[in-house]
Amino acid sequence: QVQLVESGGGLVQAGESLTLSCAAAEIVSREYAVSWFRKAPGLDRQFVAAISRSGGMTYYSESVRGRFTISRDDAKNTVLLLMNNLKPEDTAVYYCAARARYYANTDYFNTQGVGYVYWGLGTQVTVSS
Repeated sequence: QVQLVESGGGLVQAGESLTLSCAAAEIVSREYAVSWFRKAPGLDRQFVAAISRSGGMTYYSESVRGRFTISRDDAKNTVLLLMNNLKPEDTAVYYCAARARYYANTDYFNTQGVGYVYWGLGTQVTVSS
C-alpha cells in the first residue's frame, strides 16, 4: 500500500505562489508516475500536471501551463508542484495520485483519472482576489 501525503496548501492572494508536496518513499524509487489533480466545489475533478517515473517527461493542463511546474525531489522523497501567479480560479483541493506501474513509460498520465491506483487525501489551496 502506497501512502501519499500532500502538504503545502494554504490561503494566498492572487499573484502569489505556493509549492505543494506529495510525499512517499515509493515515488522516489521511480516506480510510479505521479499526477496532480484538483477538485473545486461544484466542479468535476480536473487534471493539473503529471511527471513520468524518470522525471524526464512532464505534462500540464492548458489552464496551468506556464504558471505551474511539477518536479521530483529525490532528496526530500517528494513530487513537488510549484504554483506561480495563482488565480482565484485555482482555488481547490489538490490531490496527488500514483499511476499503475504496468503502464508504459510514455503512458504516464490520464486526464480523466483512469489508471491511478493510489490517491492522497488532498490539501486545500485558496486564492483570494
